[in-house]
Amino acid sequence: MYIFIFIYLIYIFYKSRTALYMLQQNLYNENNRYIRWISRNKERCFNSVDFLPFLLIIFLFFSDESFIAEVIFLSITLIYAIGIYDEYKKNLNNQNKIKFNITSRIKRLYLTEFLIIFLLVALLLITKFSGILVIPICLTILLNYYFVYLINIINKPIEKMVYYYYFNKARRKLYSMNRLKIIGITGSYGKTSSKNILSHILSCKYITRPTPKNLNTPYGLMITINNHLDKFDEVFIAEMGAYVPGEIKNMCDFIKPKYGILTVIGEAHLETFKSRDNICRTKFELIESLDEDGACVLNLDDSYQVAYVKNELKNKVKIIWIGIDNLEADFYATNIKSNSKGMNFDVIHKDLKYHVETKLLGVHNVYNILASIALGNELKVSIPDMIVKVKSIMPVEHRLEIKKLNNITMIDDAYNSNPIGAKNALNVLKMMDGIKVVVTPGMIELGSDEKKLNYEFGTRIAEVADYVILIGEKRCKDIKEGILDKKFKKDKIIILNKVVDAYLELEKIRNRENDKEVYALFENDLPDIYSEGVKKNEN
Repeated sequence: MYIFIFIYLIYIFYKSRTALYMLQQNLYNENNRYIRWISRNKERCFNSVDFLPFLLIIFLFFSDESFIAEVIFLSITLIYAIGIYDEYKKNLNNQNKIKFNITSRIKRLYLTEFLIIFLLVALLLITKFSGILVIPICLTILLNYYFVYLINIINKPIEKMVYYYYFNKARRKLYSMNRLKIIGITGSYGKTSSKNILSHILSCKYITRPTPKNLNTPYGLMITINNHLDKFDEVFIAEMGAYVPGEIKNMCDFIKPKYGILTVIGEAHLETFKSRDNICRTKFELIESLDEDGACVLNLDDSYQVAYVKNELKNKVKIIWIGIDNLEADFYATNIKSNSKGMNFDVIHKDLKYHVETKLLGVHNVYNILASIALGNELKVSIPDMIVKVKSIMPVEHRLEIKKLNNITMIDDAYNSNPIGAKNALNVLKMMDGIKVVVTPGMIELGSDEKKLNYEFGTRIAEVADYVILIGEKRCKDIKEGILDKKFKKDKIIILNKVVDAYLELEKIRNRENDKEVYALFENDLPDIYSEGVKKNEN
């Protein structure tokens, strides 16, 4: 029977590793993300084989024969051995887009799990393999995703203490740097691009410290301050994301920014915000946290921002307006021209014209550059110096990044997707002179409007693309419907299960089109938590 314990321990390790990985991807169940994921992916969370031990356990209560008990334990051991093999094959075949990061928090969760399992196994040994105690042991396997959720709850008090330790450490360090200029950037889309553009532009005068990559949560701010912020830094640029109202206000109360940029108000995370008005109020938490001697940059072309300032804004911070072809804006862009190598346009400020050239693509990046120039001007940076810096800005990884893939030009916009961003990306694809292909799994976290917005995305794709490669049959159902409703040829829609399979299909398309130049827009690449796990390769 001791072999049962050995096999069980190996199996629970494999099962828990996958569950912890999903817990980590779902931000440790922040706003019930992990629980919602389980409810939508029950077929992935429950293995039918794991039910079999409970049928065998019933016989333990109707038999006093030790021989029968040994046979039952041996049978369960064999079932779990098969489970180990299945888990091993899954992990071997999985090519996770985001690696499982064994952080200190994950180690603490593992430790708590080990203590619970150690207690269960110890009791099982003390009671000489009592049938009743086998039930909770087998439940940790069958309900492993919920078991990990329970461990996460148990660890909450510990995580709160850890959080406040690093929070107070970061706050003390930040407040000791009283000459540091602190800038907050938020919005539904374009935060990371705007942050990187601003940091690059301001570096012609200041030593800047932006939050790395997409670290836009309170934890991300603490990591940046504690591990990266240096005493010589002069400007701290904090990207701020949010899933629910109040999150940006909490971050502002923590770092106390004096300046702010609001990119655009859109439908991102409608699932948790419930309405675009809630999104707007949450994003304006940054602007309303600024002191009146500070300044913010807002978009005059965004009707939500204009309406909020007119009807709801609660403070009198200085507002610098930007826009495109909008003569009322303090800084506006006009004469925008673009090609596969980048864009050029004119910036107008106080009747002075400045010509701008950039390697970046997309109208949204015109807004991002405008916002950075506008705030840089407020911080006494020379506009001509900033325009020189704009020339050397490189695209952010996976955000309309042009790559050469053998004989195919890839427009990599795979980081994430939203209705406005997807529209901008399709506009970039439209200007390319060649065979146009869209590769996408669709858009997510759009709440009750997700079906409608993906359908509309499909109708726009049909107007631009020559071929469409959809990743995930179920996820892309609404996109496909929108494409077909525009009389798009059915034989030019390809459905795959994995994005990696799209590269082979692109080569086939190129051969089919007599080696014409192929431009492939990769719009969104969903994390592993959204994988359908269904093999589908058919037209």
